[in-house]
Amino acid sequence: MTSEIPAIDAPGGAYRERPIDPRRTALLSIDMQNAEWSPEAHAKARAGDPAFAGRLALMDRIETVLIPNQRRLQAAARRAGIEVIYTVIESLTQDGRDRSLDHKISRIHHPKGSWEAAIIPAVAPAGDEIVIPKTSSGIFNSTNVEYVLRNLGIEFLVIYGIYTDQCVESAIRDAADRGFLVTQVEDCCAAGSDADHRRSIHAMDGHYGRMRSTDALIAEMAGATGR
Repeated sequence: MTSEIPAIDAPGGAYRERPIDPRRTALLSIDMQNAEWSPEAHAKARAGDPAFAGRLALMDRIETVLIPNQRRLQAAARRAGIEVIYTVIESLTQDGRDRSLDHKISRIHHPKGSWEAAIIPAVAPAGDEIVIPKTSSGIFNSTNVEYVLRNLGIEFLVIYGIYTDQCVESAIRDAADRGFLVTQVEDCCAAGSDADHRRSIHAMDGHYGRMRSTDALIAEMAGATGR
């Protein structure tokens, strides 16, 4: 019997482009946390508060594009029985002594259990969905996420969040190097500027995974499960 799965070296990256298998798929939400967006911070950015200088476009995209799309994507994944996993930047300590050197240099620190480390309520976990704190750009470099994914039997990863060109891109590259088949959801991601977002999308598309829109991936989930 001829296999329906393309050969690994099939032309055009057909092996990478094949649809997800919901039984072996997880969503991975990157850094959608209060430190990056809240209604109060967004209002201050609109009012020209210097503390939020240069962040208005990003906050606008988070509110009007990312949050609505991620809510729909996560709901569809739950209907399909797909695991939804989250990571946030959060130290293991109150003083951040456990942080990576890069985060110490960059003064990135959200204490354990802090409001800043919590996931934005509109896209927060449901039930006992897994949240993995990290203190580096790449979740695979500073957490046990690969161990968790292997225990769950995951082969397909759907990755999205912020920032497109930083923590999201690091997760995609590292996941691909570790043998996961990655789908990035372009309209569930944002960077500090549209140009940064577009550069990263161009670099990832077709090289470390496949690119899909929220609508396309929801349709793929529904087609695979009938839900």
